[in-house]
Amino acid sequence: MIKVLIIGTVATSFYGFRADLIRTLLKKGYQVYAFTCEYTVEDLRKIEDLGATPVTYTLNRGGLNPLADIMSTYKLAKKIQKIKPDLVFSYFSKPVIFGTIAAKLAKVPKVMGMLEGLGYTFTEQPEGLSKKIKFIKKVQVLLYKIALPQLDKLIFLNSDDPKDLLEQHLIKVKNVEVLGGIGLNLKDYPYQPLTNIQQPLNFLFIGRLLKEKGIHDFLTAAKIVKEKYPETLFTVLGAIDPYNLGALQQTELNDLISSNIIHYPGHVNNVKDWIADSHVFVLPSYREGVPRSTQEAMAIGRAIITTDVPGCRETVVDGINGFLVPRWNADVLAEKMIYFIQNPEQICIMGNESHKIAVEKFDADKVNRRLIQILGL
Repeated sequence: MIKVLIIGTVATSFYGFRADLIRTLLKKGYQVYAFTCEYTVEDLRKIEDLGATPVTYTLNRGGLNPLADIMSTYKLAKKIQKIKPDLVFSYFSKPVIFGTIAAKLAKVPKVMGMLEGLGYTFTEQPEGLSKKIKFIKKVQVLLYKIALPQLDKLIFLNSDDPKDLLEQHLIKVKNVEVLGGIGLNLKDYPYQPLTNIQQPLNFLFIGRLLKEKGIHDFLTAAKIVKEKYPETLFTVLGAIDPYNLGALQQTELNDLISSNIIHYPGHVNNVKDWIADSHVFVLPSYREGVPRSTQEAMAIGRAIITTDVPGCRETVVDGINGFLVPRWNADVLAEKMIYFIQNPEQICIMGNESHKIAVEKFDADKVNRRLIQILGL
């Protein structure tokens, strides 16, 4: 039996975003091992329920501790060696770096990796990158230069990332593929077209409440729109990250809720229902791999406003299923929101186009078939 070993970080990503891939591999008769370093007992049970074998390992996901990373990589190599897999497939930055090195130490015949985005160190900020971020980026690039040439194949989700990482930093990789989004199960996000649009409109933001996700631009645009159309609704779904310097502060959030700028229901489990109850999905992010939340909104059939940046621009054909706006520009964002308020019939037309694009580009069945083909399985 062919053994496929998948290395991730958080266990929830296996049953949240990799479930369809794992099921497809199992149907083909492969044995699947899911390596996770952040998990609960419940998480491991859910991975087992999928049919995969969960394996825990240690990886310092944040911070820079070379000695700890070397020790973790050596221990990870020993765990891989015991299983003797035919293929090791890593995703996320640190597993791609250290999982690749560990797999090579364990003499695995085929080693592949996938970077679903380049992360905050490659995300430009309006005020430029801080000295600390620049230093972390240098270390990360150095580690990529060590690990990535050892891969048999490296997969990206968008066509900008290989340019910004490999070409700009002169990193040689044997084979590069662009997948175009990890996809989603369309049955989980059924098409719910809007027909009779009633004012006021509801603009929806989903994401962690961080500067680089564009939360501040969304809020500024909401205030601009409310001056002209005070009844307009702005719904925000996402958590505050108290450890992130660019995060929205709890006091700011409380003020926005009390002044009726936004509707903030807190943590919700039924995201698709909130998408269905909205008119337009908005993600003014500074950079993405290919955003999952936008794919979900497109599958359900919502018009999109997002930024013309790597990853986000993969989801919108400007003027067809929504609009691409310049990053860091709340004025243009507000203009496009007002366009939908003044032309509500376009919400139905563009929402329908979003659904068509989701079926064509983001159907997990199609994406996983292509991914398995890329992996050579």
